[in-house]
Amino acid sequence: MASTDPAHVEHPLTRPVSTVPVGKRYFAGLFAAQFGLFVALLTPVLLSMQLKVQELAPDNAAELIAAVLPFGALGALIANPLAGQLSDRTRSRWGRRRPWLIGGIAVFLVGLAVVAFAQDQLTLTIGWVGTQVAANAVLAALVASFADNVPEFQRGKGSSVIAIAQNTAILTGTYASVLLVGNLPVLFIAPGILAVIAIVWYAIVARDEVPEHTVKPLNIVSLIGSFWTNPFTNPDFGFAWWSRFLITLGTFMFTTFRLLYMQQHLGLTVQDATLAVANGVLIYTIALLVSAAVSGWLSDKLGRRKIFVGGSTAMTAIGLVVLAQANDLSHFYWAELLLGFAYGIYTAVDNALIVDVLPNPERPGKDLGVINIANALPQSVASPLALVFLTMGVQSGAEYNYQAMLWAAGGVTLIGALVIIPIKKVR
Repeated sequence: MASTDPAHVEHPLTRPVSTVPVGKRYFAGLFAAQFGLFVALLTPVLLSMQLKVQELAPDNAAELIAAVLPFGALGALIANPLAGQLSDRTRSRWGRRRPWLIGGIAVFLVGLAVVAFAQDQLTLTIGWVGTQVAANAVLAALVASFADNVPEFQRGKGSSVIAIAQNTAILTGTYASVLLVGNLPVLFIAPGILAVIAIVWYAIVARDEVPEHTVKPLNIVSLIGSFWTNPFTNPDFGFAWWSRFLITLGTFMFTTFRLLYMQQHLGLTVQDATLAVANGVLIYTIALLVSAAVSGWLSDKLGRRKIFVGGSTAMTAIGLVVLAQANDLSHFYWAELLLGFAYGIYTAVDNALIVDVLPNPERPGKDLGVINIANALPQSVASPLALVFLTMGVQSGAEYNYQAMLWAAGGVTLIGALVIIPIKKVR
């Protein structure tokens, strides 16, 4: 771990990775940006989109979700690494990250408005693709800015801030859905306005210095390279990528269909199911806040990342299997408690682990963009893969096979825990 001795702190422009500690002002801006962006981005993914498709296709809601969300995730998959690469190369009077933060969040708000007022599958798909492309351009610049600003000895703390912000955002968005279940346009657009304010705040408070060295002209090889970091020459990075991919895939296999699970498997009405999901997210978030606050600090203190990331991923797999056996709300809430505690540990430390194993600290936007493919690609795969298990052995008109889907999600996530073991650069 890097020394915090002021004698060892150098001017940030002399090193590709900052050694200058960041203070409360930066962490407050980081929290606001992550919170605002994820309220607006994940509320549709986790809940309001399920309400929207039931409005458009009440008899085929699951099929419409499986048809629309993969296209948005594909747009995210392309946009995130490409925007990360381009933000690394941007040289402007406003910095290299700010143009992507401000421009991206403006387009994002427009995309949410299109989704909110969509009246058919095509418009919904176009709006969702635009929303995901813009949001992931913002996210790529935001994560790269985190790597630019936060020194190694504060990354566990910074990762905890991100974890707490993202998951309190999910909680906020879920309860907003309860209050605004009958007003979908406001449910989509109001969080987008909040995201604009939060990202602008972060862009003001975060340091965004332009490197002194010039960059080579962009060519087709470097453009294609935006989507690839060689896992054979950078095996630690490759294992970290696969772990992120697999836990995201397993988690989204459930959360994409969580509202339908509550309605169809537990037999709740749409209003009761929405409230139950919100209560579950509250329990999940409380557990997450406790574990995230402690584990990020403890990871920095011990200088260890792998045991936290691998152990919490395995715990997530157990939580998904518990959901497979749930047959009432109390079982669902216990599973949410376990999943929240596990994911708090994971998100508090995994960002720090990934930044620690970056192949090239001088171009964090590019490599973190590749990592974010592991966030976006599972969203393309999760809904159709989950649908395979949901329909396994099911006759027409019968309840979906949620047990098979959740056991499959747990197995996928467990593999994600195992691939952490071979990482060597980080303890």
